[in-house]
Amino acid sequence: MKILVTGFDPFGGEKINPAFEVIKRLNDSINDVEVIKLQVPTAFYSSVKLTIEKLIEIKPDFILSIGQAGGRFDISVEKVAINLNDARIADNLGQQPIDSAIDKNGDTAYFSTLPVKAIVQAIRNENIPASLSYTAGTYVCNHLMYGVLNYIHKNNLNIKAGFIHIPYLLEQVVSKPSTAGMDIDTLVKAVHIAIETIISNKEDISNAEGTVC
Repeated sequence: MKILVTGFDPFGGEKINPAFEVIKRLNDSINDVEVIKLQVPTAFYSSVKLTIEKLIEIKPDFILSIGQAGGRFDISVEKVAINLNDARIADNLGQQPIDSAIDKNGDTAYFSTLPVKAIVQAIRNENIPASLSYTAGTYVCNHLMYGVLNYIHKNNLNIKAGFIHIPYLLEQVVSKPSTAGMDIDTLVKAVHIAIETIISNKEDISNAEGTVC
């Protein structure tokens, strides 16, 4: 079995992206499942294209994409991706789509097919802050999550896929007062736990993780 794990390159003026810094440190095998690591550009369209090309090449059983969510304080496991590009800033190729569909013929949204609640619980069990998120934003992270799930759905593939947002690294918040960050070892441990949970849980658990507003 194989899991494809993707992480973005730096964007928005940052010199590093915790997403790729984390996946570089993952073991090449977790619970006898091969871990294949892929850096993708923080760019609309090409991030999806590169991930799909790798999907076709290696035929993974699972895909887990990791992205930076500067300002969030915990590991945010994404539940849903929406069919919308609405970029507040340009991506690394200078693209800034606004109020546009990712796929004009695609569904309005796709839910993650990973055991998202089980992932949140497993990470919390190791005393690492984690939550279920119901918004992956409208930037490249949401774009990639939607694009991958859309491709899997349209091609009727037996691949489970989803997305996790992680906070800044501590070194990124030194000059950002009152901004949350997390150390690299904790982030690597959290993603490792997520992968173990993905491998071992065919079905998700049923915990109350919703929001009130």
